[in-house]
Amino acid sequence: MKNFFLKLGICALALTGAAEALAQEQVIQLFAHRGSRFEYDENTLPAFKASYDAGLRGFETDIRMTRDGELVISHDETLARLTPCKRVVETMTADEIRKVKTNQGNDLIFLPELVDFFADKDNVYIEFEMKTKPVESYPEERLREYCEKVYNTVMAKKPANSLYLFTSSDKRALKMMRLLHPDVDLLLIISKPICEETILEAIDMGIKRLGCRIEGTSKAMVDLAHKAGLYVSLWPGQSPEEFMRGAYLGADALNSDRAVEVKNWLDKNAPWIKYK
Repeated sequence: MKNFFLKLGICALALTGAAEALAQEQVIQLFAHRGSRFEYDENTLPAFKASYDAGLRGFETDIRMTRDGELVISHDETLARLTPCKRVVETMTADEIRKVKTNQGNDLIFLPELVDFFADKDNVYIEFEMKTKPVESYPEERLREYCEKVYNTVMAKKPANSLYLFTSSDKRALKMMRLLHPDVDLLLIISKPICEETILEAIDMGIKRLGCRIEGTSKAMVDLAHKAGLYVSLWPGQSPEEFMRGAYLGADALNSDRAVEVKNWLDKNAPWIKYK
């Protein structure tokens, strides 16, 4: 059944002429969401290592700040989903977090460790998502401290030809990062499809990169975003079928929770699609 739907996806691309267009023009950035979280232990160093070794060159991760001001890789406000610990990240010290292991037995990692891993790996794309909600955990001065530390840590060892983006659904974090570092590359995350409303939100903020949900997004709206000068990143991606759908829509970047599976499938079944 799965192969049937994949073949339908290929046929849809071919019938619309999109396959030819993709082969000539479009190069899609495939990136491993939280290190490809459905294939490896989410947001851990082994996940990033394994996905990199499998040939991925695009990644996404999430950054929070401990009570004592260190930057830890964690998507959720609490550690409850992935570890035996139920506590809120922002209420813990770095030393307390270092004592916690994931349910799969891996250490939680801190941002400097992840940056060090990629420091000698050129031509890599990484979305560093600033997790600064709830707002009460990041009042203005703490938000300023957070943004400055994130920027300095990430950019200190960025390879020359890699693209590092600072992303967030929290407009306060994006505005603060822009205030502190006017030339920074930002991406606005909105939990809605690409539409006139989301396009205008990005334009109003002066942000040229927009990350939206693939559900409900149409090719016409992606085309409109491109005409407005926006770079389009779509999510979530959990299968080759969804990657094919995003490719048809014309996305510039596609998130995947199964990035290795998607890469291997594309190499075998859709060689006309250029990705990086």
